[in-house]
Amino acid sequence: MSAPPLQIAGAALRRDGRELWSGLDLTVAPGELIAVLGPSGSGKTTLLRAILGLEPLSDGTITALGEPVRRRGNRRIGYIPQQRPLPRDVALRGRDLVALGVDGHRFGFALPKKGDRARVDALIDAVGARELADRPVGVLSGGEQQRLRVGQALADEPRLLLCDEPLTSLDLANQQAVIGLIDRHRRRAGAGVLLVTHDINPVLETVDRILYLAHGRFTLGTPAEVLTSETLSALYGAPVFVMEAGGRLVVVGAPDAEDAHHHHDDADGAGAHA
Repeated sequence: MSAPPLQIAGAALRRDGRELWSGLDLTVAPGELIAVLGPSGSGKTTLLRAILGLEPLSDGTITALGEPVRRRGNRRIGYIPQQRPLPRDVALRGRDLVALGVDGHRFGFALPKKGDRARVDALIDAVGARELADRPVGVLSGGEQQRLRVGQALADEPRLLLCDEPLTSLDLANQQAVIGLIDRHRRRAGAGVLLVTHDINPVLETVDRILYLAHGRFTLGTPAEVLTSETLSALYGAPVFVMEAGGRLVVVGAPDAEDAHHHHDDADGAGAHA
């Protein structure tokens, strides 16, 4: 049998004399989507950086796609960064941004090689961005740019997909579009997905498990297991209350954490946080 997309064993990470988390054991199964939640500074993005080989662990091991992580990276790991609008004058079209994933130069400009155009076109169609292909990316909306970044991340048919706050600053329609792309890929390719988010609302119905990091500790389980007053109070070491209000679950009293809600057709697109 093939190895799980991701295995983390006994992992700990300390920075500047502070322990972000320790004793972390996590296996991501093929086709599983795990949301990573927690307050700012809890080590969510640092965890992704460690999986990418960019941040050394203090203890423990990480095995991605059957191999120990390494600093030089692994093209079979897809990565969707936080949504940061590109400058209006950037010299890239939509297809050029996607092509960076095809030719392996995700962090620099490179023209597609001969024979790559069909692959780029297929990725553009897969993310519903045909009308964006020849437009300058700088004039596109944040949601349109993020759809192209998803196409870039899926270029190598990754069996492990890491998503770092992929929905930040997107309206509800674009949030659902991006989530749908991620969800379809993991189901079709059997890819494991680790998705860092401060907004549980849009992904709640898609998530299999939640990894909640806080105050150097963590808890792991299904949404029903993690998003409870008892579990979060134990995690924070302080009274935390999870209540239902207007069809949502609201987390109140978590130190250094914003409100967290379950999403039920939030018509105004306002995000809730965890």
